[in-house]
Amino acid sequence: MSAPAPERSPAPTPQRTVLPLLRTHQGGRSAMTCKFKCDDACSKPVPNETDNSYFGDLVSSLASRRNVLKGGGLAAAVVGLGAFAGTGAAAAAPAAAPAGTPATAPKGSKSPFGFTPIQPQPAGTDKVVVPEGFVWSTIISWGDPIISGAPEFDFEKQSAKAQEGQFGYNNDYTVLIPGPDANRGTLVCNNEYTNDDLMFRGYTGSAGLTNEQLRISMAAHGMSVVAVRRRNPRDQWRHVRIDRVNRRVTATTPFQVDGPAAGHTLLKTSADTSGRRVLGTFGNCSGGVTPWGTVLSGEENFNGYFSAATAPADQADAYKRYGLTGSKGRGWERVDQRFDAVQEPNEVNRFGWVVELDPSDPSSTPVKHTAMGRLKHEGANVTIAPDGRVVAYMGDDERFDYLYKFVSHGKYQKGDSRKARQNNLSLLSSGDLYVAKFTGDGFEDGISDGTGYWLPLVVDDTSYVAGMSVAEVLVWTRLAADKVGPTKMDRPEDVEPNLVNGRTYVVCTNNSSRQPSQIDEANPRANNKHGHIIELVPSRGDDTTTTFTWKIVLIAGDPNDPTTYFNGYDRSEVSPISCPDNVAFDHEGNMWIATDGNALGACDGMYLYPLSGPHKGHLQQFLSVPAYSECCGPLVTWDQKTVLAAVQHPGETEGASPAAPASQFPYQGDGQPRPSVIQIRQR
Repeated sequence: MSAPAPERSPAPTPQRTVLPLLRTHQGGRSAMTCKFKCDDACSKPVPNETDNSYFGDLVSSLASRRNVLKGGGLAAAVVGLGAFAGTGAAAAAPAAAPAGTPATAPKGSKSPFGFTPIQPQPAGTDKVVVPEGFVWSTIISWGDPIISGAPEFDFEKQSAKAQEGQFGYNNDYTVLIPGPDANRGTLVCNNEYTNDDLMFRGYTGSAGLTNEQLRISMAAHGMSVVAVRRRNPRDQWRHVRIDRVNRRVTATTPFQVDGPAAGHTLLKTSADTSGRRVLGTFGNCSGGVTPWGTVLSGEENFNGYFSAATAPADQADAYKRYGLTGSKGRGWERVDQRFDAVQEPNEVNRFGWVVELDPSDPSSTPVKHTAMGRLKHEGANVTIAPDGRVVAYMGDDERFDYLYKFVSHGKYQKGDSRKARQNNLSLLSSGDLYVAKFTGDGFEDGISDGTGYWLPLVVDDTSYVAGMSVAEVLVWTRLAADKVGPTKMDRPEDVEPNLVNGRTYVVCTNNSSRQPSQIDEANPRANNKHGHIIELVPSRGDDTTTTFTWKIVLIAGDPNDPTTYFNGYDRSEVSPISCPDNVAFDHEGNMWIATDGNALGACDGMYLYPLSGPHKGHLQQFLSVPAYSECCGPLVTWDQKTVLAAVQHPGETEGASPAAPASQFPYQGDGQPRPSVIQIRQR
């Protein structure tokens, strides 16, 4: 087991000079983040050039049409935070916001959730901030060894072989799976992308990287699986350095391809003439856990990894629609020809899928599910319908792209028998695929809501898209969806079913490209810098139905802005929030929100957002992550005693480098920022 990580209280951390946030792109992301994370997508033309209709200029003033209701008294008891609620945590008024903070939490406001909300921290503040009465500590960081024989991390002596046995870079989706007892579990993380500028000294571009450095980058991508333990439920989690479940999945790990498109010509390459075996995964953003114990991971910004100077004539439209045209790649083609799209034009089609990994079996081969469609998957999370079929909701994380739903043909079987497990492991291999169309009902009721319909793409192994086969619909899902007229959304990222209330929540992070003539009731704000969240209610409570109702439950931003909306709660009582990215739910159904790219001039963080009861809409900030990092995760552990967060890309801002780091997180004294998974517990 690893040595205990020190616990840290919210006491001020000694400050150091940090680099200014020189330039931002969509939301509040730095230009450096945009470069390495998404191939600078927001500075390029929108890939969706279809003229699918908008629902009209339905909004003149959201504020004048909303009935803003004040929530119940703060003394009311709310059970929602489980072990954190009603625990007597310090209730002193928070300290005054630091100078320069553009939006602040209500002064003196006390949360009914067992903690006092923290104040927003100005961008560049290099410390983790948690509420009074809570402490944080690190579970695991980039480079920590998790495989037998892997060396201790040494920034100056990195190697591809070492990285293959060490925790990966830029942890995003994070889940803690219960073990055989309450004090053991398995931590699974996506390692989304690398920042070569911060990983290697003297970076001048991918052309200047050595072949070994390119292989290090490839090995730092993918997923990490690691055992964790604690002494008792009050103790902190620690990662286990060597355990049978520990595993790294990288850009070179073999994957099986299944589903209707497996073996199709579009998936065949010179190295894999079968079209059924792919090496690697990368761009893994969010994900989910299945009822049968596997982990799903979404391959998102895969397009920036290929050198695509020209597109093959028969795939020119698809290359353009997926943002591949003209991509310069990351230099990986120098050590692996498959990343040269001119030489291997079909290799690009082997990424952009939902991946399924069995964390309990390190010898198992992970699977890419073609039945779930190919797009820039933020992630996937499943729920079980009344008839036993599995339903997965998925967002395509791009400006003006779509929301999707997959419904399995097979039915879930309870139990852990061999027969049940074999059945459940096949559920995502065959099913129906839909894309969403939203219709608003006007603002006479004072809120953004309406009805919706799931437009069929593939149903009963039949293509519902004219001129496209089933395999073509699944490989070129964006092109197929364009033809049936779904609603263009504001970067639909995480889409999570809430198993407590039976509703699903669609997180639209932002879209500053939306013009006034393009707004509709489901995307009601032009120049949407701060994002919003939509609640979906399936007809008859059955997720397999093709109709639903919907309502916007959060329009993010500075609460002083009258166009913001907090599900009817008094805006003067809530914390400011910008760019919601990922969400999770505790055992009472309360939503926890992590942000990416705060456009209010503050650090990203984590927030508690009740969805029912007298405090419905009472948003409270719980965590602020350090300088120029993104808050990923989030996760409330199964026993409700710990909150986990993945701190991604700390110190990632223009001008930062190993010689001039913009963050020291996780403050281990080694001089360089390291993406890490942290835990927050009551003192």
